[in-house]
Amino acid sequence: MTDAFSGGWDSEARLVDGRWVERRPRRPEVAERLLTETRLMPWLAPRLPLPVPVPHLLSDEPLVVRHELIPGEPLEGLDAPQGKALGGFLRRLHAVHAADATREGAPAPLRVLDERASLVADFRIRVLPLLPRELHRAGVALLDSVVRLPADALVHGDLGPAHVLGRNGELTGVIDFCDAHIGDAAIDLAWALHGTPPAFADALAEAYGVTPEIRRRALLWHRLGPWHEVLHGYRTGQDAFIRSGLEGSRVRLTLPAT
Repeated sequence: MTDAFSGGWDSEARLVDGRWVERRPRRPEVAERLLTETRLMPWLAPRLPLPVPVPHLLSDEPLVVRHELIPGEPLEGLDAPQGKALGGFLRRLHAVHAADATREGAPAPLRVLDERASLVADFRIRVLPLLPRELHRAGVALLDSVVRLPADALVHGDLGPAHVLGRNGELTGVIDFCDAHIGDAAIDLAWALHGTPPAFADALAEAYGVTPEIRRRALLWHRLGPWHEVLHGYRTGQDAFIRSGLEGSRVRLTLPAT
């Protein structure tokens, strides 16, 4: 028996026999990232305090990877115990030795910085001109700051409410490591610190050991998040993503520093 999941931007996923998740790339460039997961995750999973997917290659042509279903649903009603659990998970993830993770397939810092610079250049061309004129200076400052951020820790790379699962109030796992790379640890704290209720964010910060510098960088990544939505809408011809991404960009650019 096969059931389709709600569509992600990068991969098409379906549940098979109530146990297996099968994923296929939506675009050619995503294929390499799925294959990276098959090399990285078997090595990484035993080092983490929560279950994560451990995919294996099911088919080369077409490319299909498969992993066991991680039980749970996206978190709701975020509370302090959940924040503490996620903070501990991220602390362990970011403590993994970057050189070891690179040997296991994680994209290395030089490549990551090159790709970041290329993405920021796209943002300058495709997104910045669409922002209200009064926010252009703030937008330029954001892009100038992001391109200079470090790349020295193994990160999930796309951590948000859809990728943190729970059941009966407890965390059950973290999914979708398609964007894992050696990057700035603060990218994984963007939503967790700046898009969640205070009780959750405070408990996470204490469990992780968040410093003022990491909090500052996390806010930069949080402000940049909706820019990806605009770019996705532009590349796929979906105006709804462009509109919602621009509204989110406007709101987040005006967030006060904390």
